[in-house]
Amino acid sequence: MECGLTNLALCLPEKFLEYLVQFLNGSVEPLLHIVNYLLTEPVNINLFYAFWAIMVYIISLFYGLFFLFAGINFMVSGYDSAKRENAKSWIRNIILMVLCVQASFVIYNAILEISSILTTSTMGLIDPNFFLLTVDNIVNFALQFSLIIPYTLVLIITVLLLGLRYIFVATGVVLFPFAFFFYFIPPLKSYGKLIFNIILTSIFVTFFDAILLFSASALVKVGIFSSFKIILVTVAFLGVNLFMLILLVFAILKAVFGVMNSEVGRNVKKAVKYLI
Repeated sequence: MECGLTNLALCLPEKFLEYLVQFLNGSVEPLLHIVNYLLTEPVNINLFYAFWAIMVYIISLFYGLFFLFAGINFMVSGYDSAKRENAKSWIRNIILMVLCVQASFVIYNAILEISSILTTSTMGLIDPNFFLLTVDNIVNFALQFSLIIPYTLVLIITVLLLGLRYIFVATGVVLFPFAFFFYFIPPLKSYGKLIFNIILTSIFVTFFDAILLFSASALVKVGIFSSFKIILVTVAFLGVNLFMLILLVFAILKAVFGVMNSEVGRNVKKAVKYLI
């Protein structure tokens, strides 16, 4: 609205509200930019390439021993078809292990790219104004003004959690070769699954976060929720924080129970019972 002498009484309050909203948005926009970056950008793992190379080198020291073990088993199996199949299975697993471990950095980076594409595509469906304070109706503005501090605090917590997730995923490339290494050794397969569950959950959790945010933004278009945008966006980010924690804990517990139910896990439990 253009201000003039004829509409000064209406124009000044409107300009004041616009200035106030712009000022308040200035406190949350940097946090929103960080959240968007941590959600959508692929995690940079190049800094940990040297550490990954060291882990792969350590694992490669066992290749010869495994091939020797599988070859001896194959030769001594004789006419026992079960032993011969077991030896063949060992050789097949070792070959797959070598290929996957050596290519684990490329595989890990490809998974990160897929996660980033899925998350970016979902976030692109959300109206950017959904995250910002707006002057669309008096009820919404009053709620935004009164809840700006809780909203800012929730955003800070989101930044911290996403930052921790970013660091963990970046360092996860160092553990990724061990996931393949353990997975293709039958007695240690459950430990490989444990690492896979935790790492993959941490990688793809942002995609599910984006779906949660998109669902909240879609609710704003429903008439009954249009005046409660600040509540929806705050609850959505709270949901993102809780979802990341719950999903990670669930993945860890599921993997741990899988390990405990494995043959190695049962042997460990027997040993503990014996000691007690």
